[in-house]
Amino acid sequence: MSEVVLGVDSGGTKTVAALVTADAGIVSLRHLPSLDPTADGDWTAGIAALAAGVDEADLRASAFGLPFHGEVDEYSEAQIAAVRLHFPRHAIVENDVRIAFDGAFACGAGALILAGTGSMAWASLGETDSPHVRVGGWGDIFGDEGSAYWLGREVLALLSRHIDGREPSPAFAGRMFAAIGIAPDRLMAWCYGLESRRSGIAGLARHVTALATDGDEVAGRLIERAAAELSEQLATAWRRCGGTAPIRWSYGGGVFNAAGVLDHMAARLGTPPSVPRLPPVGGAALRAARLAGWAVDDAWVDRLGAALRPALA
Repeated sequence: MSEVVLGVDSGGTKTVAALVTADAGIVSLRHLPSLDPTADGDWTAGIAALAAGVDEADLRASAFGLPFHGEVDEYSEAQIAAVRLHFPRHAIVENDVRIAFDGAFACGAGALILAGTGSMAWASLGETDSPHVRVGGWGDIFGDEGSAYWLGREVLALLSRHIDGREPSPAFAGRMFAAIGIAPDRLMAWCYGLESRRSGIAGLARHVTALATDGDEVAGRLIERAAAELSEQLATAWRRCGGTAPIRWSYGGGVFNAAGVLDHMAARLGTPPSVPRLPPVGGAALRAARLAGWAVDDAWVDRLGAALRPALA
């Protein structure tokens, strides 16, 4: 095998890892469970599994975007220790949203809103001494407003209020119960019986998206509220990093598969989004390539993006 770098993007639900060559070719693309240190199970086993799939003699550098990194000291220290144990040379560990930011703007200036299982905004003016500002990302207990989990939790609240008779929504509730595949009197059992409650509740967001696309008014209002929450995070991060109008922004995460989210946000922010130059795992590969000292330019970024997008579709 030729020289490679490893880029790893791990969010609240899954991990994607790419081995990339110096000419931006993809050697392999792997999908693993999340490396979330707050979840059940041994997340460090995932780090070990990644190392087992790489020939250390060919690996020049690696970059990891991990959930909760830089947010809780104990988790961050454990993540660094696990990466150093299995990848002892030329490895960096960052927050997964920072890595997504690096991919979206190819390490340049801008503000990124990431809305997958959770949500967070990240912004910087792109200079060497520019601060990096994050807003949101507090997790589902605090908020994660606008995220897939937040949408799912709002669905559960609406369904419970419908069942009680406090806020009847017969059309929405009927469609949602049919999508989940349960009767109304099984809602609590379904929720508390989920093997992975966070990802299970976040999974309800795809039903909201489908119903909104079909014209359901309640689902449409949920999508609009999510867009408002995400816009607030994004605008706050841009302001705090010293950005001025017009905001340069981009996006990532499954919530943006919902029709209307980007349009609602563009209307609120006053400017359309920039298409991410690289997906999050591409941001990790880009950081690893720079760490390896490779000649990385715009053409390299474009080649990597062109290779990754169909592979991830």
